[in-house]
Amino acid sequence: MFIENAFKGKTEFWRYVVGTICVIFGTIIGQLPWTIAIFLKEGMSVAEKDETYMMHILDKNLNLFLILLSFAVGLGMLFLVIRYLHHQKIKDVTTTRKKVDWGRFFFAFSLIALFSIITTGIDYYLSPEDYVLNFQLFPFLILCLIAIILIPIQTSFEEYLFRGYLMQGFGVLAKNRWFPLIMTSVIFGGLHFFNPEVAKLGNSIMFYYIGTGFLLGIMTLMDDGMELSLGFHAGNNLIGALLVTADWTAFQTNSVLIDVSDPTAGLDVLLPTFVFYGIFLFVLARKYHWKNWKEKLFGRIGIPKEESLPNI
Repeated sequence: MFIENAFKGKTEFWRYVVGTICVIFGTIIGQLPWTIAIFLKEGMSVAEKDETYMMHILDKNLNLFLILLSFAVGLGMLFLVIRYLHHQKIKDVTTTRKKVDWGRFFFAFSLIALFSIITTGIDYYLSPEDYVLNFQLFPFLILCLIAIILIPIQTSFEEYLFRGYLMQGFGVLAKNRWFPLIMTSVIFGGLHFFNPEVAKLGNSIMFYYIGTGFLLGIMTLMDDGMELSLGFHAGNNLIGALLVTADWTAFQTNSVLIDVSDPTAGLDVLLPTFVFYGIFLFVLARKYHWKNWKEKLFGRIGIPKEESLPNI
């Protein structure tokens, strides 16, 4: 089982606390180049600006590169924590299989990418007034280079942190599966509260972020590995950055389209999204023959006899 992989390394919970602090410190260090670039551009007046304004100060490609750089530093720090603080193999935080199954990664990537492209195409056809064609060859090619390299690193950092490292850490603490699933999903969604999308769409969009956390967590636990969640997350963010962005999104890119509609996040938006999530899980369950849902999502984990851990 995936969470039990943690016991191949050192699992004292203080290590997870120290490790998380180290990762946070790493991401802060990684944000310094972006912060310095903004300061050099705006000077002291930058303190008076809101986040949305700050996202438009730099050239879009440079801004994206510097933002994603912090995730690369964070991922590097997380791997160091796993390897040297927990004495655990990166593979054991990734999957229970003998090696990483890249077929699973690319299947989930392709599925969400195809869905995003088709739904955006349909919406563009039905409501062309909601979009502005923004394609410029040279800036777009630079965007492709940055996005294809760094966005999978950004999404991998989030997956390794939440669905890998913390999923196993909370599992070690709680000795069950439902607690880490809930905790990682809520924390993952909660951290998106600071995204500019929340200010534009309202707090109801948090149901989407937390719901997505549950989707990725369920995929990880049912499949005993992160390959599917890694592929899904990478495909979702990469296609979004390349295909369509808006002035109020976290990523400001030289995408093919810019959404100029007045956005909403009501049931008419959230309900179809969660219906798709259900269909997506159904497809994966059939393809990979998932069974024992109750045990894998709510069961207790097998603890080595020498471990003495508190109940939750």
